[in-house]
Amino acid sequence: MSTSPLSLPCFSAEFDDSFGNSDGVRELGSRKRMRSGTCGASDSKSHKEKIRRDKLNDRFQELSSILEPGRPPKMDKAVILSDAVRMVIHMREEAQNLKESYESLQEKVNELKAEKNELRGEKLKLKTEKEKLGLQVKALSTLPPGYLHHPHPIPAPFAASPPVVGHKLMPFVGYPGIPMWQFMPPTAVDSSEGDALPPVA
Repeated sequence: MSTSPLSLPCFSAEFDDSFGNSDGVRELGSRKRMRSGTCGASDSKSHKEKIRRDKLNDRFQELSSILEPGRPPKMDKAVILSDAVRMVIHMREEAQNLKESYESLQEKVNELKAEKNELRGEKLKLKTEKEKLGLQVKALSTLPPGYLHHPHPIPAPFAASPPVVGHKLMPFVGYPGIPMWQFMPPTAVDSSEGDALPPVA
């Protein structure tokens, strides 16, 4: 009976210690939750990184298929990038050549337009001259049949030289043989007093 009072304090102390350590148990649980939360964040980060890398790899595969269609895509990213750079440089050179060709063709088009305008002006000029000649021909056709034009005062170039007979020049008659005496006054045609007139030089 004397030992029971001595054992009670030990039991109570152990009981108190068990209740006193309840805060420690809570801290331990919270630490476990923190560790599990940290692991979950790192897992989500690695998952996002994996998704990003997969998308990047898909882009590289798509670029490789565009650069070399019909061939299996390349796996080396450096080779794919070098091929892409080479293709871009080649396309820039082709674009520059096409630009120069376009400018040259544009200059030729402008020259052809200028020539077309000149030809159009010449065509209008020839049309006007043709109309004038047509009016002149029409005016000549309306003249009376006995009307004759006066010869041009200036001889035409490259005109035929008058015929030579016995080393003497013969007069060149531009009109057919028409009796001109009928157009002269009677006093000039009268030959009754020809003996009294002085000789003609």
